[in-house]
Amino acid sequence: MKIKNIKTTLFEYDLDRTMGDANSPMGRKKASGCVLEIITDEGLRGISIGGQNSLPQINSIFNGILLDNDPKAIFSIWKKMVEKYFKGGHDGIANDAISAIDVALWDLKAKINEEPLWKTLGGNNNKVNVYASDIALPISDDDLFNWFSKMSDKFGFKGGKLKVGLDQDSDLKRLEIMNSALSKNCENPILYVDSNEYWSPKQTIRNISEMEERFTLGWIEEPARRWDFLGLKKVSDSIKTPVCAGENLDTLGDFLPYFHHRSADVIQISQGMTGISGALQIADAAYALELPVTLGGSIGIIHAHIANAIPNCITVEVPHPEPESKVFTSDVKIKDGYAFVGNKPGLGIEINYEELSKHKVEKVSQKAGPSPYGRRPGAGLFEIPPTKEEMREAQTK
Repeated sequence: MKIKNIKTTLFEYDLDRTMGDANSPMGRKKASGCVLEIITDEGLRGISIGGQNSLPQINSIFNGILLDNDPKAIFSIWKKMVEKYFKGGHDGIANDAISAIDVALWDLKAKINEEPLWKTLGGNNNKVNVYASDIALPISDDDLFNWFSKMSDKFGFKGGKLKVGLDQDSDLKRLEIMNSALSKNCENPILYVDSNEYWSPKQTIRNISEMEERFTLGWIEEPARRWDFLGLKKVSDSIKTPVCAGENLDTLGDFLPYFHHRSADVIQISQGMTGISGALQIADAAYALELPVTLGGSIGIIHAHIANAIPNCITVEVPHPEPESKVFTSDVKIKDGYAFVGNKPGLGIEINYEELSKHKVEKVSQKAGPSPYGRRPGAGLFEIPPTKEEMREAQTK
């Protein structure tokens, strides 16, 4: 069997709520994706959804590495992809391309094996612990309560994560709101907070210490800049709450300072770290140091497949317990606070090509592309509540 072709289709879709964090309090209501299909000479297709910002790199890798290669030789292909971008660095859009291709190859390999990906990866239990993640700093307090209530009532979530960073009084109030909503069906829900690198280490220590007077927190996520491994360690040494970090790193090499300095108590990994192949390497390194890992949000909750094969994975983020778009369906279902991974071959992702054609775009718009806001002015220096203009824009989305 050989790889003979690829197909990429860009699409956009509407989000079910205005999503944003401390760096983008105006939020956004649209998102985008790219359906990548790797096609063999026998007609089998490996699918991933991602890489919408790196189509030239995907095409270059196909022509230089994938064409006529054995789709089952994933680690060999992964090494060639990483080495292709050795000089310029395999991060950024190069990393996005490698990740999308690697995920599609794993989907294809599991389909060749006629089994779900979690079994191909070595998992033996289709049940994975998960938590609800609002990623919705712009929404009102009432909408926040209603959303977490739905997560508790309908899906049984026993933990939730709140975006924080702009206004400590508001953050404390919204923490209580999240706790109250999740407590309806769970006596002691796990409460996570995420400042998205908005605070300095000192700001984090002060703010989290105040939160700890009222709440027991599961972790504080990204409490300092991603590269500030000494600042992260300072935070970890100064508070009771575990530090969770690594979401925006790309490679195993990026994590080495974290491991050497014990900068993070919980390591974040994802399919976006040069693919599933790269994520597994980082998880193995963390396992050797007896560090737990967690996986972030993923389209179709496909991270549940990976988590199943990682012995030191403690939980997986779920921003969308049901498919984000009608473009695809997923074999992963949320019930009683767990993700149950199905038995369909591969990732269990099936494309609705009729819906895909309706949402297809030639170019991703700014509203649906990478966050147009960047890092908010004053981040790490001042705590500036959302302005009237930012709040007004958030409410009109």
